[in-house]
Amino acid sequence: MRKRQRRTSKFSKEEDTDPLSVIVNLFDVAMVFAVALMVAMVMHMNMTEVFTQQDYTIVKNPGKDNMEIITKEGNKINKYTPSEEQSSGSKGKKVGIAYELENGEIIYVPE
Repeated sequence: MRKRQRRTSKFSKEEDTDPLSVIVNLFDVAMVFAVALMVAMVMHMNMTEVFTQQDYTIVKNPGKDNMEIITKEGNKINKYTPSEEQSSGSKGKKVGIAYELENGEIIYVPE
């Protein structure tokens, strides 16, 4: 007489009973949600040019006390906030005049 061997299925293994495995899955879901939220915020704020290779300049709140100038040159992003000393004009003097021609060229004429 032959003994019958039981076939073991690949899918009939005992499930993982580790309680921390649920936390790992929740972490993955939270990371996907965070990335999706960041992409949605960038799209909503029309800041997609941050991800392009082109250089750009953004002026936030122009002419106000809390004005900021953000420039991107290559891979470097600079943020410039004018201070009280610079905006009052007490520390500077006029050194010349700049003219923009019809073809877009700018000419500086010192005084």
